[in-house]
Amino acid sequence: MSEEQLSQHRDAIDAIDEQIIQLLNQRANHARSIGEIKGSGIVYRPEREAQVLSRVKSLNKGPLSGETMAKLFREIMSACLALERPLTIAYLGPEGTFSQAAAIKQFGHAAHTMACSSIDEAFRVVEAKTADYVVAPVENSTEGAVGRTLDLMVNTPLKICGEVVLRIHHHLLRKVEGKAGLLRVYSHAQSLSQCHEWLNKNLPAEVQRVSVASNAEAARLASLDELSAAIAGDAAAENYALMSLAQNIEDEPNNTTRFLVLGMQEVGPSGRDKTSLVISAPNRPGALHTLVEPLARNGVSMDKFESRPSRAGLWEYVFFVDVEGHISGAPLQAALAELSDVAAFVKVLGSYPVAVI
Repeated sequence: MSEEQLSQHRDAIDAIDEQIIQLLNQRANHARSIGEIKGSGIVYRPEREAQVLSRVKSLNKGPLSGETMAKLFREIMSACLALERPLTIAYLGPEGTFSQAAAIKQFGHAAHTMACSSIDEAFRVVEAKTADYVVAPVENSTEGAVGRTLDLMVNTPLKICGEVVLRIHHHLLRKVEGKAGLLRVYSHAQSLSQCHEWLNKNLPAEVQRVSVASNAEAARLASLDELSAAIAGDAAAENYALMSLAQNIEDEPNNTTRFLVLGMQEVGPSGRDKTSLVISAPNRPGALHTLVEPLARNGVSMDKFESRPSRAGLWEYVFFVDVEGHISGAPLQAALAELSDVAAFVKVLGSYPVAVI
């Protein structure tokens, strides 16, 4: 390609960039006007964002992928939303955890992320209105449900507003190069389990595996001790200036974690929604069938059914159920009416858009 041809393409890109800047600011002005019309009301509308992202992906003709285009628009919406009011998102800290990565994926970089010492604290700061939303892990494709998040949802006044699905890559990180002299590996208990086989094959048996509160905390501890390593992600490696001794060491190649977004608001239908419930039944034969039958009879499709011990009595359980559809839909309304007659306890945790990206 000649220099003249290169120059033509570069000039065209410069002209397009000018148009993009003008159009982005036009969009931002409309977003700011919407904020003024809303006044002090809710600024974040998950159902509207889901509709925008789905439309962006359907309109996209390439060569950029639909997922890439959706990510770009997520950041545009994040910046425009910040013109109305920057959001504060609580997550399990410290900085560099996968929970923070999920918060940024959902709300963009213009939102303020607030690190909390526990999932309990992250829920509390939103309940106290110190933060707007909490992003909390609820299940992993390898290790299953995150029990503490499920337990907190039984009694919290917060509603599920959305979900985030995050592909999890684990790296072995250390302050110095090589594995020589390594005495211990820090990580969250679930991450240690997710990398169990890799650790067995690649590290001596005498290297201690130490469970800590988060992968970011593991990275922080490894940054203080040359004889220690951590299992964590890219953000933690960058935050604590650690070298990667091995990448993508998770045993399951499609290791994925699902996070829930919870806040004080109820979310309207987006057109592709999910509803989460927690229910319990009297402790008697056939109780489980009693809970499932109203859903099946009304044509409500069930995506998940997870049991947890109830704190109300010994050997009693509550069941967390995800179903397709919005709470306002007629089939789910009918199923819930029947459930309320046969279940000992029913709580709608929230209806929310299915994750778009």
